[in-house]
Amino acid sequence: MHPKEGWRDGRPPIPGAPGMSRRAFLRRGAGAGALALGASGVGSLLSACSGALATGPSGKQLPLARPDNPVTRPLYADNPPIKSGLLPERDATLKVYNWVAYINPQSVKNFSKKYNCQVEVTTFNTMTEALAKLASGAVNFDVFMGVTADVIGKAVAQKLIQPLNHSYLPNVVHQAWREYQNPFYDQHWRYTVPYTIYSTGIAWRKDHISDSPADWKNGYAFPWQPKYAGKIAILDDYRESPTLALMKNGIYDVNTTSLSQLAIAQHSLQDLVKTTDVHIDNNDYTEIPSGQMWIHHAWSGDMAAAASYMPKGVPVDVVGYWFPADGKGPVANDTNTVLRGAQNPVLAHLFLNYLQDLENALTNISYNGYMQPVYGVTQDRLVREEILPKSLTSTVVLPENLKHGLWELQLPVESDLAWQQVWQTVSLGI
Repeated sequence: MHPKEGWRDGRPPIPGAPGMSRRAFLRRGAGAGALALGASGVGSLLSACSGALATGPSGKQLPLARPDNPVTRPLYADNPPIKSGLLPERDATLKVYNWVAYINPQSVKNFSKKYNCQVEVTTFNTMTEALAKLASGAVNFDVFMGVTADVIGKAVAQKLIQPLNHSYLPNVVHQAWREYQNPFYDQHWRYTVPYTIYSTGIAWRKDHISDSPADWKNGYAFPWQPKYAGKIAILDDYRESPTLALMKNGIYDVNTTSLSQLAIAQHSLQDLVKTTDVHIDNNDYTEIPSGQMWIHHAWSGDMAAAASYMPKGVPVDVVGYWFPADGKGPVANDTNTVLRGAQNPVLAHLFLNYLQDLENALTNISYNGYMQPVYGVTQDRLVREEILPKSLTSTVVLPENLKHGLWELQLPVESDLAWQQVWQTVSLGI
């Protein structure tokens, strides 16, 4: 699940308010006895949730991209890139489709002024929702932002996005990290440019807890502390939290298809529930700053923005974020794309290019919190410009993190169902 999943109406979800998280969705959809969970199989709802994860149109299997198994996405004669040398569309309204609260409104205004156009941003709440609407033809946009690596293959196979003409994207060549000149999930960046990057680690309140995950041999075991019962939370995510439990047990294959390893993860999560009365939610960005939780499994971009959520008089220095020094933890990045059939394809390319410029990236990060892989976006620069508190520089993602980090990627259908079953068994047991 994406860190922005479930954000609505341009605002983050309110802690404690009813919402439609994945867990809430499964509760509502399942009902008493509606899902058969056990060794014999998984219920129909889970099948519906993930039936096309590893397939494209007409059930054709898609390659599963991995760092050690890079994938070059195919080109199609009926979906060519635009020609070079075209002028930006005039008197145009660029239509952007994006996660809620995932771009600085000032960045949108600045681009609009620079290219003398209007920009209209429409938001979605889940990637499933976005892909379904695009595939239906019911919506018409130019730019599709925040596309996760696990759905790129499907978007290409369904011809939802068009191949890029690199002549309109010089900033990707000259300013984006070189790792994105040939990303494993889209070799030769045929269809995507990088947008944000983030890690998954542990956040905690230093004023309530004397030690830190860095003091532990395995920092991902930090939430398993019964003495802080009631003050611990893990992410409401069927990939992130079982991954946490796997790593707690020294298992670092975060795309495992092993049922025995998933059983270990399930047992550890059930132990966490029993011994700590753990909370399950994605409110890391408010619950750690407020002190409602003292330990929270967390996304780096959420904690980078912690200063915006601190109570009056409480310094942000009391918030800590840990990611392993050796980089052996979950990392991810989102991408930006141009949609097939875009009415303003030149402006769409220019918009993607605009966000790859250093100054524009800094403006965007100052609102968004999530880093962008642009040269010059450094720890020192973010601190100097007061975009990031010095005490939270651990949220900065480095190029070497991409090499050594663990990517939670698309799974074969049956394995994805097994992961969902583990998470449902744990989360519905609370």
